[in-house]
Amino acid sequence: MKTAAAESLPSRVGSKTLESLAYLGSLAQLAGQSAYVTFVGPFKGRRLRPQRAIQQAMAVGVEAIPILSLISFLFGLIMALQLGHELKRFGMMQMIAEAVVVAVTRELGPLITAIVVIGRSGSAFAAEIGTKKVTEEVDALRTMAFDPVAFLVAPKFLAMLVMVPALAIWADLLGVFGGYVFGTLAAGFTLQTYFQATRDAIVLHDLYTGLIKAVLFGIVITAVGCHEGFGTGAGAEAVGRSTTSAVVTSIFLVVTVDLIFTTLFYITG
Repeated sequence: MKTAAAESLPSRVGSKTLESLAYLGSLAQLAGQSAYVTFVGPFKGRRLRPQRAIQQAMAVGVEAIPILSLISFLFGLIMALQLGHELKRFGMMQMIAEAVVVAVTRELGPLITAIVVIGRSGSAFAAEIGTKKVTEEVDALRTMAFDPVAFLVAPKFLAMLVMVPALAIWADLLGVFGGYVFGTLAAGFTLQTYFQATRDAIVLHDLYTGLIKAVLFGIVITAVGCHEGFGTGAGAEAVGRSTTSAVVTSIFLVVTVDLIFTTLFYITG
């Protein structure tokens, strides 16, 4: 029995690897189709449906501002508290503004934004398309000669490309403000000195690092959510499974993409 299990382990690993690569390929294909419809389709007579994209942008971006603002502010405050505890030991409390703004713009802002968007919008994408799949509305679109990707995915893709970086910038601002609250209450900063230190610390590299990550996170979240929706099986329970899978997979891939590009920026920076 042990020998059979040992012999089957390589085949299981290989099978899972192939499944993972096929899944990533299908995500790339869906993202590529959405990008084609969004950026090339209008020049070839294909309708973009900007109203649907605006509706998605409102749902993805504007409605997420209150919860994202609160979470970003609290994370900025928490980070300042944690850093302040260590910096105080070395008599370097004046470095708190620099440490907070670099951490928030490079990492925390885009990552917090991605997690909030996954919970609100990535799951909603999977549930919406999954429900349409179960009720055969996706098949009805194909019957009426509508491309489901152009009709259902492309507006979400365009909205996410615009709104996730915008939300990440907003998260950066609220995170820095959280650090400012700690800096003025516990580190002896004034409004002028804190934001002067923040302005001196931030560089263009920090900003575009976070924005590039935010764009990639938006593409990943859209592709995973819509792909899981299209892959929904029959029945209401399948919609729930697709939604859960979309959230879990999106978080894993977002963190993986974050690691890859953080490594690249570290090497090239």
